[in-house]
Amino acid sequence: MKKALLLALIIMFCATTAFSANFGPTLLKLSADPIIKYDFGGSELSIPVQVGGTTAGIILCVFTKDQAENIAYTQNGNLGWHMVNKIDTCLYYSTLKSCSAGANTITWDGEDQDGGVVPAGDYTYYLWAYDNMGAKQPVCNFIDASMCYSYYVDIEEFDESGLPSANPIVHKESMGGWGHTAIPYRWKIGDNPLDEALLETALIPMAEGWTIRGDTFFHPTDFSYFYGHSDNPTLLSGAIQKWKWIPGGDCEMQSDFGDAGYSDIHSTKNSNYSGPGVITDGEYLYSGTQSADGSNEPFAPFYIYDFDGTLITELDLSEFWCDPDDLAAGGQMNGGPMEHSYRNGRVLLNSHCSCMNNLVDPIAYLDSEDMDDFWLWTNGNGDYILDHNYEDTAANQWVCNDFMVGAFKMSADIDAHLFSNINASGIGTMSFGLFAPDGSGIGNFLYAGETDGAKGGTIIVDSDTAFDGLYVDDTHHAGMWYDADYDLALEVMGLFFLGGDVISGVITSAVGVEEAAPAAFSVAQNAPNPFNPTTTISFNLVDAGNVSIEVYNVAGQKVDTIVDGFMDAGSHSVVWDASGFSAGVYFYTVKSGEFSRTMKMTLLK
Repeated sequence: MKKALLLALIIMFCATTAFSANFGPTLLKLSADPIIKYDFGGSELSIPVQVGGTTAGIILCVFTKDQAENIAYTQNGNLGWHMVNKIDTCLYYSTLKSCSAGANTITWDGEDQDGGVVPAGDYTYYLWAYDNMGAKQPVCNFIDASMCYSYYVDIEEFDESGLPSANPIVHKESMGGWGHTAIPYRWKIGDNPLDEALLETALIPMAEGWTIRGDTFFHPTDFSYFYGHSDNPTLLSGAIQKWKWIPGGDCEMQSDFGDAGYSDIHSTKNSNYSGPGVITDGEYLYSGTQSADGSNEPFAPFYIYDFDGTLITELDLSEFWCDPDDLAAGGQMNGGPMEHSYRNGRVLLNSHCSCMNNLVDPIAYLDSEDMDDFWLWTNGNGDYILDHNYEDTAANQWVCNDFMVGAFKMSADIDAHLFSNINASGIGTMSFGLFAPDGSGIGNFLYAGETDGAKGGTIIVDSDTAFDGLYVDDTHHAGMWYDADYDLALEVMGLFFLGGDVISGVITSAVGVEEAAPAAFSVAQNAPNPFNPTTTISFNLVDAGNVSIEVYNVAGQKVDTIVDGFMDAGSHSVVWDASGFSAGVYFYTVKSGEFSRTMKMTLLK
């Protein structure tokens, strides 16, 4: 009896511990040689790849290198689906290869996507990966990224000093309806996913006729303020507003922003306006309007605002987002944009009302005032990736601006290497479509366990934190949101995590590149740091020789040996998998001949 009671108490303790556990994701991390010597000529190239943390589905992409300025505005492909402008272009992309954790090999036959032999030279390679076999890890049960609400959810990856945040903040604005109160939420990633008391909420008392729409963002240097985009369907107007966050209370509109709290007003031409919201690069505010069901006149503006609420310029995006032929064929004149995402000076534009996708450079336009500098790439109908009406049975054959057909692209985000992940449904069993950094459509892919039902959103954290990866919904039951029998109760509340990583390097035919040694022995800070459970250690060797990398705890005891063997001169990276170690501070020492360097790292759990 006593043994049974003791066993019951142990089970209760374990259950309580599991219930109260903070979120600590298992990261997916890739490593490979940054410089790969290759003779080209059609021979097979084998690239050793180390996968750390989780399983991985890996895609190899080969791009031109440093040729962006030589690539003029070009539109080609089936139906002119692809436009590139002043951006290095993709020559080859592989199919998805499923890899287990540990040592793997990715191969390339030296040919481009059309089967032609790629000439010798220097090329950039990317290894893009996500965990295509693992289960989603719960992040927060109380912020929903599902269905139409995915574009109200975002993650602040950087803190108020501009550095990668130790605990990124996920936030969501819930549309309250015109003239009603909107409800924003904030959640610190890393907290216990099941503890609702950790969820911060507030209220936004909207003026009569106005409502919050789309993405919001924190003031870059003071998170007690945030910016949102509001619209008024009666006035057919939109504006940006600045608010002070009041936890548990009414947020305070800042009347010194713009004109009595409203930026310069812009037109929406839409009584049922819905737009991408507002984002920033830290210097300007960017917004737009989609008018898919609001106007039969071409209307697709992109707005650039100053931080005081002044409208600097309104750009006309109708070249790609408006089409009178689509209207005549039974679709819409306008398609968006409806969602947007910012990364590294670029803005990704997307819409579930259209097949269209763009990557643009607003700063390049402001410098030259030439729209040819604004567009970087466009992906539309023609490549069968997230296309509209491509089926032989489609009523509106190849019509792009069509609201009521798949692919329903409910979210769009880009990583630090500018790969675009666009969640979608309505075109078979898939979770997202993937575009390369030049907009090449790589394919449609699936998160493990998902079905062909409605999907929500994917948000990418990619800033060398302990939380880098994909943040996704878990709504994927059969049926679509517009079906009469769609059961909203089957939607799964919450935000979930899957591992994801991208690395890049150079494939070159240059003689002597592998033999060229760095000027000095050096060891880089591990990345990410802090980490859980894997991190990458990079170092340069002046001379070939025996190398050891050992890990010590704070008491000075050696707890692991990562490397102990011969290495060539040059740059190297290794992954340490700390899955079996306790959270805390560790030190790693890299030794080669007479050289040695010790660095500190922090493991989170």
